[in-house]
Parts: sequence; C-alpha cells; structure tokens
Amino acid sequence: MKTVRVANLFFPEIRLPTRSAHQLRGYFGRLFQEHSPLLHNHFEDGSVRYGYPLVQYKIIDQTPVLTGLEEGSQLLVDLFLKIDELRISDQVFQLNQKNVEINEYQVGVVSALHSYSFRTLWMGLNQDNYKEYGLKNEADRKAALDRILTGNILSFFKGIGLFLAPEERILLTAATVEKTTKFKNKRMIAFSGQFTANVLLPDFIGLGKSVSRGFGAIQKIS
Repeated sequence: MKTVRVANLFFPEIRLPTRSAHQLRGYFGRLFQEHSPLLHNHFEDGSVRYGYPLVQYKIIDQTPVLTGLEEGSQLLVDLFLKIDELRISDQVFQLNQKNVEINEYQVGVVSALHSYSFRTLWMGLNQDNYKEYGLKNEADRKAALDRILTGNILSFFKGIGLFLAPEERILLTAATVEKTTKFKNKRMIAFSGQFTANVLLPDFIGLGKSVSRGFGAIQKIS
C-alpha cells in the first residue's frame, strides 16, 4: 500500500466537449512549458518523458478537470490557480471560479473488492492487440480486456513507485461496452463501462492509453 496525494482542479463554469481534452493539454503545456516536463511530458530538448503522466487533462460531464498526482498535485496548486483565462479553439473563457480538491488516497491491492466506473472512454487497445482482439470470440475478448486493464493498473502502480509483493495479485473483472472515438484524426475502438477489482485507486486518475489527453478516467462507485 502507498499513500498518494491527488489534486483535482475543476472549472465548473465552463462547458466543453470531451474531444477538447487534448486542447486543454496543449494550452496549459505551452503556457507553463518552462516550469516542468510533467505538464506536457516533454523535456527541454524536445525528448519525450516516458512513464505514467502525473498531470492529466480531461473533460468530465463537459467540465474541464485537471488531475495532478504527487509532485504533479503541487504543480497544479502552485501554477494553475494563478491563471484567470482559458483559450480553446480561439475562444477565451474567463476563469471566475476554480474548485480544487486535494486528497490523500491509500493505493494498492487489498482483500476487499471495489467497483469503478469509467467517466471517460477507456482506450485499452493498441495497434498490435487491436488486430488480435478482432479475431477473438466474445469470451476471449472479455478475458483479453481484463488482462489489459490489469496491466494498466500495474502500470499506474509503477508510475507512482508502488511495486507489489510476490504474493499480491490483482483480481479483476470488467463489464465494458465497445465504442468508437476519434484520436489524432483516426477512428479508434474505446470502451465505456466499469470494473471490479481488489484494488484501491484514486478518483479521476486515468488508466490505459492517452490518459494525459483525458482517456480512461475512473471514479469509485463502491
């Protein structure tokens, strides 16, 4: 188990479509590019910062949400509370209200089962496993998605410096619905739904691919 500090910054007066999450990331990444590679996942020399994104940009129920974990949580508090406007697609939004929720979560494998819903679409497939997924029957697809999502959770654990003991295993079952979404001007398969697992996870973190652009945001439901 590990205690993780998470800050979620909400802009409740603004309404944006879900697809605007990547524009949020681009806007704030440029605005504060000199402060930290965590904000845009690129270092000063242009190289990519690999690893789990500690600052994420998403649209949940049309509300822009910025999520910061660990040192990313402090960045949000220090930098983003100072801004007074947001520019998206040549529109300027005045930020009269910013709500910040800062919480410490216990994260890790536990004995009890907990359920989580995807508040934004989960992008679990890449180019390689997408082809394999298309050839499977329904039962095998379900099993494949459970394995992929388990791997996504392990990647999150690694990103926050949590490594499981040999006897700790994630038990997970997901109930998902296949959807399509546009990503970098390409049609992609993504999933809505929920999952149950013996893990504790923070609200609004992303799992899967492209979490910094808003995909795979979760929330605990039980």
